[in-house]
Amino acid sequence: MFLASNAANAAEESASLFTPFDIFMVIFTLLIVIGLVRLLMEKPKKNLFAIGFTIVALIVFLIADAKMVSGW
Repeated sequence: MFLASNAANAAEESASLFTPFDIFMVIFTLLIVIGLVRLLMEKPKKNLFAIGFTIVALIVFLIADAKMVSGW
């Protein structure tokens, strides 16, 4: 009985935590990167608030993506 419960726990622990929402997280991160590049490429006058906000959002999403991928 003890061995059977350990086998069930091991199977649950080795199961992947991948969900379809993970794909959206990666896509949103890529969209933020594209937006940051477009903001930085702006020639006449750069919107510093938008650049700062985008950098903060990118950092948050990169941390979330790293945590998400480490759980796969």
